[in-house]
Amino acid sequence: MLADDAVTTSYEQRAAAFAEEAANSAYNAHYDRPAVLDLLGDLTDRVVLDAGCGPGLYITELLARGAHVIAIDASANMIDLARRHVVGQITLRQHDLTQPLYWLSDNSVDVGLLALVIHYIDDRIALLRELHRVLRPGGHLIVSTSHPTADWITADGSYFDTEWVEQKWSCGITHRFWRQPLQAWCAEFTAADFTIAAITEHQPTAQMARTHPVEYETLTRRPGFIAYRLTTPTIGESRIVADA
Repeated sequence: MLADDAVTTSYEQRAAAFAEEAANSAYNAHYDRPAVLDLLGDLTDRVVLDAGCGPGLYITELLARGAHVIAIDASANMIDLARRHVVGQITLRQHDLTQPLYWLSDNSVDVGLLALVIHYIDDRIALLRELHRVLRPGGHLIVSTSHPTADWITADGSYFDTEWVEQKWSCGITHRFWRQPLQAWCAEFTAADFTIAAITEHQPTAQMARTHPVEYETLTRRPGFIAYRLTTPTIGESRIVADA
């Protein structure tokens, strides 16, 4: 799944601890999930691919919005935890995101979700191109990741550095992620033939002020995460490009 086997193993061994923390944490429950869900749009009868679903914290909301959910993760323990959220039409599958989605046909998915995953992947363009392949014309992919400014503050050095950074989280997980400037992220999205339709710099929810006041104070002053809404061409747009 990831660029480093140690990170994969860390998530596998501490899946339950991560699920418990992420369910109510400042950065997950009151920061990333609300921002990403706002970008998803109408999901009624849409096929949604939750790529790197973890313990399934998005699944309940996706199903409540009327989506037909396909959820995948490299960790068997994460998939087991995700099964607890199954209350509707859903496909769960253990799958390594560094490998092709060979079991999904071209143009078979309406919406893709890649929440706090892409910074773990070594060949990000290959993954993005594979997600582009399975998306229908006019479909979209929501990608969230750490904000390049936050990564710069964490790692020090130059904002324009590109490198792997390693941290140890409170739940025991080894967090090894790729950092790069904003222009590099945008270049990778367009290299995979996506159009960047929207960029959201997360804002903390009002509830975070009550439950996590320290994090709220920090995140109202400087960015932590960023999300992108990437789109594929409609059929008409594809024909224009082909004719050109």
